[in-house]
Amino acid sequence: MKLLLTAALLAMPIAATAQTVPAAAPGPAAPAAAKLTIDSSIETIAADPKGKAILEATFPGMLAHEAYASFKGMSLKQVQPYANGAITDAQVAKVAADLTKLG
Repeated sequence: MKLLLTAALLAMPIAATAQTVPAAAPGPAAPAAAKLTIDSSIETIAADPKGKAILEATFPGMLAHEAYASFKGMSLKQVQPYANGAITDAQVAKVAADLTKLG
């Protein structure tokens, strides 16, 4: 009987048993890049090529400053009191206006 059952199974056409993996459900869309503002950290502004250009134009040498690692996580407003006048209100306002234009 076992032999008969085995012979019957071998004689049957074997259907393809390939399994298809369902496509992964699309995840949430990547978040839009955060809008840069004067309250963004210097490092965040510098990470954007246009933001970096604004900082370099307004504060030449800032991103290469020896203490950059110490203040890169701060906003310009936060660094201003420690800058001994090197960051003026006018410069902060200019950067703020330029960042707004980036939209």
